Amino acid sequence: MIWRVLDTGINTAALNMAVDEAIMLAHRAGKVPPTLRFYGWKPAAVSLGYFQKAASEIDLEACGELGVDVVRRLTGGRAVLHEAELTYSIAVKESCPLIPRTITASYQYFCNGLMAGLRRLGVEARLSIPREAYGQAGPKRRYSSAACFDAPSHYEITYEGRKLVGSAQVRKNGVILQHGSILIRFSVEKLTAILKVPSDRKRQLLTDMLASRVTSVEQIRGCPVTWEETRDALLAEFGPAIGVDIRQGCLTKEESETSAALIEAKYSRPEWNLLR
Repeated sequence: MIWRVLDTGINTAALNMAVDEAIMLAHRAGKVPPTLRFYGWKPAAVSLGYFQKAASEIDLEACGELGVDVVRRLTGGRAVLHEAELTYSIAVKESCPLIPRTITASYQYFCNGLMAGLRRLGVEARLSIPREAYGQAGPKRRYSSAACFDAPSHYEITYEGRKLVGSAQVRKNGVILQHGSILIRFSVEKLTAILKVPSDRKRQLLTDMLASRVTSVEQIRGCPVTWEETRDALLAEFGPAIGVDIRQGCLTKEESETSAALIEAKYSRPEWNLLR
């Protein structure tokens, strides 16, 4: 099976989310093959999960002061600060014979490709399997937050128990859209600065907690790692790891036009980004 791979480079939050949706729509219509995409963010941005309440969970004033854009994703989950990371997205039909039927199993399938790329970088990551999967209760949290990287979800990618990749998935009209953040570096202080936290004490508690639960490629390797180096490792290993032939492509004219329309009508507008 042939999949298209796109490198759309470093873009604004609105464009990044618009392109993901445009690819999903084009694939649903049968106009493009299953697509793996890599991209980055400039300026830094926080993406809200589809169901999150912006005003009660994100400090919009702090975002403005720090130059952090705000955008709402199509996918669920909690807030993600996008800055020094490689972001991936996958658009593929649910009917694809390679894709497991359940969300959890499909996460595992896609993660095989991501972990293969990380191994090429010298990072031996693994899937987190919550203790509940073995019939055991997990540890109680001292403080829970609106941040995605608060703790690993079922079958997400970790290194020595610390979350390295955060992903989210939505299925619409027969198409799976999954995207996620592979942390190259991580600024825990910047993330906690833009979250709504009831007190300075709770903010420090959250900062300490996230610092102990999250890691990054650079922290693991102990040396600088570029966005391009991370992308190249994923490009080389993702396809063979999941059993598909990856071929370089580019956005179609229609996808580019759809993206521009989605930015104008949706992803640049408070009506969408601050929907809840």
